[in-house]
Amino acid sequence: MFNLILFGPPGSGKGTQSQLIIDHYQFTHLSTGDMLRTEIERQTPLGMEAKKFMDRGALVPDEVVIAMISSRLDAQGNAKGFIFDGFPRTTAQAKALDKLLSLKATSIHLVLLMQVPEEELIKRLLLRGQTSGRTDDANEEVIRARIAEYYNKTSPVADYYAQQHKLQTVPAVGSIEEVFARIKQQIDKRFAELNLHSVSSHPRS
Repeated sequence: MFNLILFGPPGSGKGTQSQLIIDHYQFTHLSTGDMLRTEIERQTPLGMEAKKFMDRGALVPDEVVIAMISSRLDAQGNAKGFIFDGFPRTTAQAKALDKLLSLKATSIHLVLLMQVPEEELIKRLLLRGQTSGRTDDANEEVIRARIAEYYNKTSPVADYYAQQHKLQTVPAVGSIEEVFARIKQQIDKRFAELNLHSVSSHPRS
């Protein structure tokens, strides 16, 4: 099993690249947002617990999110790998995730940080705002605030994984294919270091 975290600021193409990774390597997508919605729809005990906090506009506690991740990992124990999306967002969450994975005799193997110059991000998001109708992509001031918030939150997490020698940066400027080739290079390199065979079942050039 291979565990990957993909970080990327708004406009970096993280969503597109996540899907390419999932398709190519047959990893399982672990999105905390999706998990929360699913648990609530199914009215599971964890979902109902999370809903209590969400209904009053509070953040869902880390322990509830960790419990959901644990449940999903157990349910998909035969997965070739997992790509974590939207978690961890803080160093405390990263430590909690490490503890959970350690209990399951695994760990985070690679953290990829997609890098795009801020002006390029703003240009992309403004363009997306013109076509998507998303109001948060239409205002440059709001966009800059979102980007600043992203870096403030993720920088400590990136530093945490850098200390474990698990962090790699990926220049995310260029075509979708060019960026994916860089990501693939980092993942395959990590496979080789861990003496794992590439788990891709749909090899692409």
